[in-house]
Amino acid sequence: MSLPTYQTLMLPLLRLASDQRAHRLRDAVNQLANELQLSINERTELLESGSQTVFMNRVSWARTYLKQAGALSTPERGALQITDRGLKLLANHPEGITLALLQQFPEFQAFKERKRPKDPEQHINWDTDLIFDDTPEDILASAHRVMSESLEQELLETVKQASPAFFERLVVDLLVKMGYGGNRLDAGQALGKTGDGGIDGIINEDRLGLDVIYIQAKRWEGTVGRPDIQRFAGALQGQRAKKGVFITTSNFSREAKEYASLIDTRIILIDGVRLAELMVEHNIGVSTVETYEVKKLDSDYFEAG
Repeated sequence: MSLPTYQTLMLPLLRLASDQRAHRLRDAVNQLANELQLSINERTELLESGSQTVFMNRVSWARTYLKQAGALSTPERGALQITDRGLKLLANHPEGITLALLQQFPEFQAFKERKRPKDPEQHINWDTDLIFDDTPEDILASAHRVMSESLEQELLETVKQASPAFFERLVVDLLVKMGYGGNRLDAGQALGKTGDGGIDGIINEDRLGLDVIYIQAKRWEGTVGRPDIQRFAGALQGQRAKKGVFITTSNFSREAKEYASLIDTRIILIDGVRLAELMVEHNIGVSTVETYEVKKLDSDYFEAG
């Protein structure tokens, strides 16, 4: 038998989780392999990159899409658990779960829209996650968008589960990778030391320390409002500072963004979504598992002959 697709695996994955307990993803993969009576070769078949088995990869994507639709949650790192929505989905659709079916949920619609193509003539077919266009490059770009969005959301969830001390180190690593703070030792000494009027730390803007940036880094769940930004701005004025960065794992209200854009003090707001994007861009907490080279004919080589 051929390995089931990730869409085919969504229904058995929900069934497995229907006991409402938390399941480790690796355990779920083994349990599904046993349930489907996969052979040793089917269980061990690798992706072309050799980084993961094909079956593990497909179960992971089934989990990802079910989680985006609110049918599964992540109670702890590397685990999955069914939600009330997942139980209802399982009861109402025993014949199978597809991506087209998941489009009824606003969370899944939002997930689709976040990384949609800029070209309105292009569209993603969510039965395949690929743009139907006449170039393979478009297909690769579409698949990359879907994978990046999933990684960013998983990364942000993991950051939210980390300790405050770990989050502080993460902010230091990110700022250093972005070129601030000189070296990591200097940046680490600067951050998390002041606690002065809403300021969590100070970091050099450049390696020579010609100017400094004041930092507030909060691992919050609730929306950051205008009063929070006002307090930070007041703290900056008390230090005669001109620049600040407010980093949070949550988001900022419209009023908070408007206030930050109107005041003389320059305050950059980095919400959870942007934080995850920057972490991926600067390779903080992520690693490259696969690289594809796209090549074209070198006409100059043949003309030179």
